[in-house]
Amino acid sequence: MLKTLFSLMVCLFFVSLAHALPGAVRCGKLLDVRGGHMLSDQVVVFDDVGSITAVGPATTTKPPSGVTPIDLGSATCLPGLIDVHTHITADPTASGYQGLGISIPREAVTGVKNARITLHAGFTTIRNVGATGYTDVAVRDGINDGEIEGPRMLVSGPPLGITGGHCDNNLLPSEYHDKAEGVADGPWAARAKVREVIKYGADVIKVCASGGVLSKGDQPGTPQYSLEELQAIVEEAHKLGRKVAAHAHGTQSIKDAINAGIDSIEHSSLIDDEGIALAKKRGTYLDFDIYNDDFILQEGAKAGMLPESIEKEKKIGRLQRENFRHAWESGTKMAFATDAGVYPHGDNAKQFAKMVEWGMKPIDAIQAATVNAADLLGWASKVGAIEPGHYADIIAVNGDPLSNVRILESVKFVMKGGAVVRNDLASK
Repeated sequence: MLKTLFSLMVCLFFVSLAHALPGAVRCGKLLDVRGGHMLSDQVVVFDDVGSITAVGPATTTKPPSGVTPIDLGSATCLPGLIDVHTHITADPTASGYQGLGISIPREAVTGVKNARITLHAGFTTIRNVGATGYTDVAVRDGINDGEIEGPRMLVSGPPLGITGGHCDNNLLPSEYHDKAEGVADGPWAARAKVREVIKYGADVIKVCASGGVLSKGDQPGTPQYSLEELQAIVEEAHKLGRKVAAHAHGTQSIKDAINAGIDSIEHSSLIDDEGIALAKKRGTYLDFDIYNDDFILQEGAKAGMLPESIEKEKKIGRLQRENFRHAWESGTKMAFATDAGVYPHGDNAKQFAKMVEWGMKPIDAIQAATVNAADLLGWASKVGAIEPGHYADIIAVNGDPLSNVRILESVKFVMKGGAVVRNDLASK
């Protein structure tokens, strides 16, 4: 038993240090996500800190002396994928009243599990927008310190919301006097809450501008934060170097959030032509989570989601998908955002097929999860592409995702920062 444990510890030690040596990967095909075309027989070279130093044809791009490239000659390589809307410390099994039994320490443990699952699914970077008790901060820090396995993370900690709103806890009776830790009413209280969550580790500010689907006692289309409050939040966050993501289903809340200067609109379900025009004018990203409608309607009741939530989803799900198509055809900026945690983590890539079904070409959906997402995160120089100077975050699949985007649901190889996380191609 001790020998097995020691062997496992040694294995994990060397996995964590694998990026400390220069290396190379040889790809039978490599998708240039920025240009949108496929390259043949390419070599990617990276240094001892896991950054790419060269990318080019195998005939002219040579690995460092003594380095044997990892041979993925039968596979197609892409940059590690990015999901800009996750809840890494949540699971659908904790929906509705079942969530009241989840402690903050238990939520953090759930986050450790889900971080590994997400990375192994090919998502090497995520933005987490909402977690209780700064559990996402703890998961991020554990990953950064090499103590646990997971993607690169930007995190928000507790989302900001109004009393009784979508981001408050409305499941307990009044005698509990329970209030979610992100609740702040009025412009100055909201400013103070921005400062507080940044103090405790937030990289990004998440704000609930409208009602939601998976909450009790509100409606998705109803405005919650006022324009004045949203402006105060944005001013404070931007002053302190943080971007702001707004949960906004409702038509007016979407426009208020864009006019306030918020960087991305999450869900965007009931956006109208005026909202689309505003997003284009301001360069605001629209993040539509158009896969999880399937999960909510098919599995939500079994997962414990409230009956009123299922009814709300029935009214809003198709409208969201139709507005996704309209916004895309109108030329708005979009990033890949799934609301992982509403559905099981690791299924993130199932959204690609929905994005294609509702108007995108496969390369458009892939760009949303690579170069576009990297731009939204402010990490365009480090993630989202296989280029010199970027992290050696590389995934590989069997087949051509430009002809069948569902191939991305079956990632076979994952590298993060030059360290191999998963290689199901090794025996082939």
